[in-house]
Amino acid sequence: MASSTVEPKLEKKEEEVEPEVGENPTGDDEDTGAPVAPIVRLQEVAVSTGEENEHVLLDLKSKLYRFDKEGSQWKERGVGTVKLLKHKETGKVRLVMRQSKTLKICANHLVLPTMSIQEHAGNEKSCVWHAADFADGELKDETFCIRFASVENCKAFKEKVEEIAESQQTKSGESEEAGAAATELIEKLSVESKDKNDKPEDKESPAATEEKEDKKEENADEKN
Repeated sequence: MASSTVEPKLEKKEEEVEPEVGENPTGDDEDTGAPVAPIVRLQEVAVSTGEENEHVLLDLKSKLYRFDKEGSQWKERGVGTVKLLKHKETGKVRLVMRQSKTLKICANHLVLPTMSIQEHAGNEKSCVWHAADFADGELKDETFCIRFASVENCKAFKEKVEEIAESQQTKSGESEEAGAAATELIEKLSVESKDKNDKPEDKESPAATEEKEDKKEENADEKN
């Protein structure tokens, strides 16, 4: 009988690769704990928003639209936060809105006594008003429409603007009354001063002057 030979199976061993010099065999980044200094050092810069001297009366998220007269349509101005800011010294209140991401100014104008705000027809979450706006660096007559996420926010915004406009009207009336009183007082003082200047001075008549001179001459003759 012929004997059958069975060749043994040889197990293949993975080739062992020795790591190169400086290479981490585990593949993990090695933390030496040494401090790493930044390549470029940035200095802190103070950024002024122009709102440092103002109190925030209202702060709400909203979306603003501007009416394009040429195209006769509403155009989106931006999505962000609308604020009502009161100046600490002058007491004047302005409406300011900035875009959320870029912080670009969408609206910037004073809340004047003549400002009238109304609910947008067919939408309880929107209001419309007209104002002389300075958002683009120059005064422009603009018609705005603002939309809020809820009816409550829209109502709060509308009521606050109306309250401010009314208070500005009261202050304006008081200033006019004070100005009128001051003007009246100045006119009165001017009239009294004029009367004093126009009052004739007490002067001797020419006849009395001549009589005194004659007496002086007579006295001189008697002495001689």
